[in-house]
Order: sequence, then structure tokens, then C-alpha cells
Amino acid sequence: MSETLLNIPVQTIKGEQKTLADYAGKAVLVVNTASKCGFTPQYKGLEELWQRYKDRGLVVLGFPCNQFGKQEPGNEGAISEFCELNYGVSFPLFKKIDVNGGDAHPLFVQLKKQAPGLLGSERIKWNFTKFLIGRDGKLVKRYAPLTKPEELKSDIEALLK
Repeated sequence: MSETLLNIPVQTIKGEQKTLADYAGKAVLVVNTASKCGFTPQYKGLEELWQRYKDRGLVVLGFPCNQFGKQEPGNEGAISEFCELNYGVSFPLFKKIDVNGGDAHPLFVQLKKQAPGLLGSERIKWNFTKFLIGRDGKLVKRYAPLTKPEELKSDIEALLK
């Protein structure tokens, strides 16, 4: 991951401090998530990717966000419980963050700069925007919210060879 991505601090949903350097050498799928969104069922597909590829070097990282239709209103405990109970989520979840605007988390500021979307580098369109980062730490691709997790399999498999 580029130096700017590697050193950005992130906080797990349980309050543990990390950086993306903790996942160096792995392919990383970063996703902004929400529990009350039309795309929320994608949690199931993300968990399936995690289970299928984690032993080959993929890590899925979920970053809850309440900026789109207030679709993530709960606190970290409620989010974690919802994801586990409803979708069996076991991949790492992080503290709720903003992905757009003046309070956007630095990780998403950098991801948007490196992979501008349809609305330009300053915006994420909606929940479940996905960013795939290669083992070498370089951002490979940005995926729209409409892109289902299973549609990423060929790109993930190419990175894990």
C-alpha cells in the first residue's frame, strides 16, 4: 500500500488501533457499509469472499457509514451485533466513519484520490462502494455499490495468484 495508505490510523469496531500496514502482504477489500440500506444483503457476499479467500491472502475490511440516508444509525455495538446475527459477519469491522465531506476519514480521502468514481474524486456515491488493494499495496480498482461482491471474484483471484 502506498505510504499514504499504510500509515493511516483506523480504529476497529472494538476500539483497537490499527493501520493498513497490519495487513501488508494481503489483498485488501475496503468497503463502506450500512445496516439499513438496500445493499445491506451484500454483507452476505462479502462474508462469502472473506471465507473463500482469507486463507489465500484476502482480507475484507468493513467501514460503517451513516452519511447516506442515515442508514447506519446505530452505535458500534449495535452495528457489530446486527452484522454478526443477520449475516454471520466475521471479517474485520471498523468504527463508524464519514467517507465524504470535511470530516471524511483520511483513508477514504486517499482512496478517492487514487480511484475517482463517477462523481469525481471528492465523493463516494453510496454505501457499499468497494476498493480492492493488491498485495503490493497498490489500489487496483474501485467498484460501484451496484457491483455485487461475487462479481469481484476474478479480480481477487488474479491478485492472489
